[in-house]
Amino acid sequence: MEGGGVVKRSKPAKSVLESGESVMKLYQPGAMESMLEHTPSFNAADAARIAWEHYGRRGQARQLTSERDQNFLIEADNGDAIVLKIANALEERGLLEAQHHVLAALAQRHVAVPRLIRTTRGGALTEIADCAGARHLAWAVSYLPGVQLADVPHRSLALLEELGREIGRLTAALQNLEHPLLERVFHWDLTHAAERVAGSRSAITDDAFGAAIDRTLALVRERVVPREPALARSVIHNDLNDHNILVASQDGDRRRLTSVARVTGIVDFGDMLRGWRIADLAIAAGYAMLDAADPLAIFAALVRGAAREFSYDDVELEVVWALVCLRLALSASIAIDQQRARPDNDYLGVSQAAIRRTLPRLTDVHYEFAVAVGRDAAGREPSPKAKRVTDWLRANVETFASVLEVDLRTEPCVVLDLGVASPLVSGDPDENAEPELTPRIESLMRERLAGVAIGRYDEPRLLYSAPFFGGATPDNERRTIHIGLDLFAEAGTSVHAPLEGVVHAFADNATAQDYGPVILLCHRADSGEQFFTLYGHLSRASLDGIALGQRIARGERFAALGAPSENGNWTPHLHLQIITDLLGLGPDFPGVAPASQRTVWRSMCPDPNLLVRVPAARFPLPLPDRLTTIAERRRRFGANVSLSYESPVKVERGWMQYLYDDVGRRYLDAYNNVPHVGHCHPRVVGAGQAQMAVLNTNTRYASDIANEYAERLTATLPASLSDGVVFLVNSASEANELALRLARTFTRRRDTVVLEAAYHGNTTSLIDVSPYKHAGPGGTGAPDWVHVAPLADDYRGRFKRGDPGAGAK
Repeated sequence: MEGGGVVKRSKPAKSVLESGESVMKLYQPGAMESMLEHTPSFNAADAARIAWEHYGRRGQARQLTSERDQNFLIEADNGDAIVLKIANALEERGLLEAQHHVLAALAQRHVAVPRLIRTTRGGALTEIADCAGARHLAWAVSYLPGVQLADVPHRSLALLEELGREIGRLTAALQNLEHPLLERVFHWDLTHAAERVAGSRSAITDDAFGAAIDRTLALVRERVVPREPALARSVIHNDLNDHNILVASQDGDRRRLTSVARVTGIVDFGDMLRGWRIADLAIAAGYAMLDAADPLAIFAALVRGAAREFSYDDVELEVVWALVCLRLALSASIAIDQQRARPDNDYLGVSQAAIRRTLPRLTDVHYEFAVAVGRDAAGREPSPKAKRVTDWLRANVETFASVLEVDLRTEPCVVLDLGVASPLVSGDPDENAEPELTPRIESLMRERLAGVAIGRYDEPRLLYSAPFFGGATPDNERRTIHIGLDLFAEAGTSVHAPLEGVVHAFADNATAQDYGPVILLCHRADSGEQFFTLYGHLSRASLDGIALGQRIARGERFAALGAPSENGNWTPHLHLQIITDLLGLGPDFPGVAPASQRTVWRSMCPDPNLLVRVPAARFPLPLPDRLTTIAERRRRFGANVSLSYESPVKVERGWMQYLYDDVGRRYLDAYNNVPHVGHCHPRVVGAGQAQMAVLNTNTRYASDIANEYAERLTATLPASLSDGVVFLVNSASEANELALRLARTFTRRRDTVVLEAAYHGNTTSLIDVSPYKHAGPGGTGAPDWVHVAPLADDYRGRFKRGDPGAGAK
């Protein structure tokens, strides 16, 4: 169990890895040192003077980070701002003019980039001299609002998808732009980066990072070089790191950057050149994934967004992960030489520690899986090979033998619901383990007169509670999607090969909730495509005498179901799985996948019912997906009955302090009142079930149990109230409404004090005393008899924790 326009392709430069020609002369450390030695050295006062003399802009100057030139933000008292850029003394005028050409074209195409600001004489460039007489070119661009993405500690996937869309728009806009000087050799060009990285390999002494560099170079040789002639080329930004991407919240509130941020600009086109078109997406992804808990989720979000705006081809999607790794390796290589030349410049090493931590993790990801994730995000079939295997299986479905001793096309069987909301499953993980789950399944099988029960493929489940189904920390995504088919039957039931195969691997994965004894068979389709079938939760005897390479005939008995004591401590059943790419995992191949990668795993592991052939009519209709449920809710419910969150959650189950959505994701419930005792507390559930089975009526009749409840309730009150009476009501709104009536009757007054943002109920009177309602959308404001007091927030409220007079105020 468990859009772009037509791409103008120039003849690509020959790869140094193909030709063997050394281009290291282009990247000699001395050349970079020379560039760094000519970095401008103007101060803020100089920048303010230049802005006034050449651009007529008066304001305060603040230096921004940069590598080989200088950038200053010039802010006027009225809020107007520009960015003054002072070029390196060795920078070519032609390259700056090329930047201006591209920026002007992008502005016309509505890409979020700075606009060029001309001098008071109408020029784009002006020449200035520093105190030593060195000449520099200066220019200015508009200031774009926002903060650097680098300064946003938590980036939502929605924000990263929006960034992907901006990259896609940029890629589309750059397609047919040409400038002769952008056809240049530059040390940040990925086209020749592998040679550069290889040249600095000996300077890396950290074994783990050095191994990651070696794996990166191997990826380039194996994945990029053979496809280089087919890789589309265009003008690219070439430096989409998170310091060159600006974001802001929709409403300008910096505190909301994490959830509702938008991309406001892409800046710093100084590294622009003509290179591989996919490089901009790869570069942005590399930096966005630094120190990320889930790099693949970030990668997918960026590709998904970019593909909405530009159609990358299959070759680009094949190489992009290798280029992600190559960019990070190139950054490390260049940093080694730059930091030797400028050890005092912290900016030069700004991301190196994170790169050394991240690159080994990225190169450890199986390459085919990374490609599949990218293809899925781009709206393609994640695994083209998987589709060919599935097509072959469908074409040959009538030739397969039965997997068990009976033919499940005709044998009575029951399809189980082991999903998140199933009553067969408990919210308590201990009650879903052997032996507690087994009697529930066997009882249902007896009731349906079935000798075999079916556990569904692609079913979200909460059964997998062992640590290895989660991540290193509690907030990591757990694996919940079952990507095999379960066949429940008695221990000892024979297992037969549905088609001819060869034993590829076997093991006894004895950890609780693992496979126990497991066998992998290798098969070949008529087209030559290789695929595998996995058989888990077998008996230990099934491994006796089995050998690698052993041929197993179609219909041959080769294993048997194991008992809980040997099968990973599960109810006896066979976990059957089709695998089109083992990803180097062998018998440890997962049978349960994370929901965020569901479509990728479904592609690589198609439905095993292609082999078992249980009639489709025996399976229940699938539940509506989250978006369908939300749409139906909005159709059936009043518009004022709101859903929480920008992306509403479809909640299926609660247990203790957690809520679970429709794919088994766990949420810590810090919002509702139920966690005071816990969702589905066994005593509360038991008491409710017991009473509902006896009586459920109102209080107009005498009842001992109602009297007992009132007595126990008043016993919890202070002594002065313990002899009081109680009113049993059906809701909080009814309780508050009654409380208001009692207070008004007793005091003969109407004025009421409430706290700002308070919500007391949905009746007419309670809306009057609920600022959450009367001061919100559609509200008419507080009546004159309602007085609103500040919320008791001593961190952000009017009266702070450090104010000794807060109480009196």
